[in-house]
Amino acid sequence: MNHRYIIMLSACLPVVLTPSHARAMHISEGILPFSWALFWLCASAPFLALGLRTLVRRSEVDLASKPLVGMVAAVVFVISCMPVPVPMAGTCSHPCGTGLAAVLLGPTLGVVAAAVALLIQALFLSHGGLSTWGANLFSMGVMGSFAGYAIFRGLRMAGLGVVAAAFAAGLAADWATYAGTAMIMAAGIRGTSPFWPMAGKIALAFVPTQLPLGILEGAITAGMVSLLRKKRPDLLARTAMTGIGREGR
Repeated sequence: MNHRYIIMLSACLPVVLTPSHARAMHISEGILPFSWALFWLCASAPFLALGLRTLVRRSEVDLASKPLVGMVAAVVFVISCMPVPVPMAGTCSHPCGTGLAAVLLGPTLGVVAAAVALLIQALFLSHGGLSTWGANLFSMGVMGSFAGYAIFRGLRMAGLGVVAAAFAAGLAADWATYAGTAMIMAAGIRGTSPFWPMAGKIALAFVPTQLPLGILEGAITAGMVSLLRKKRPDLLARTAMTGIGREGR
């Protein structure tokens, strides 16, 4: 077995096997009405299908594409298993990892990586749920990946260095994920209450934890990109579409 997979498995096993008393992360099973859960599943499906299509096409050109996506999905899984309780919301904040995935793979494959991580967490860790998998995928995978990628590409085109742009991408992906989570939850549970006040209250509950966590995720993303540039430029050569493969400041 490739030593990279052994290292990644070793990193994941403590997370899987260690008992956790933290509150559940992501949008939990049963929170959203069936109609809304189905809506978000349908909304996420085209992005996931596009990501899988991208993966197939890249694999035809580069056989290392699938292992690379698998390793990044494992990294997203580990990063997003770092819960920080949010007492006012009865849930947990956590880093997401989709900013890093989008920077390394592009946004559509970032969705694929998030889909795998969220499915494993729902099945084995009771984080999120199968019925809310589509909603969690839309906020963390779609909104997080595309927000992070857009910020990264925009800043790179403006001439910002690759590490600084990666920091901004991680920050944007994290905050976009929680803005999306607040809106998704508000739409599903508001009943007859106005949408925006409810969304604002949910978003406000995340602010004390998610503001610093967003900065932390930006630092993690920038640090990983900087490390890969120094230690594994061959991996970054496979991510030329994101602009990292070229020399950056």
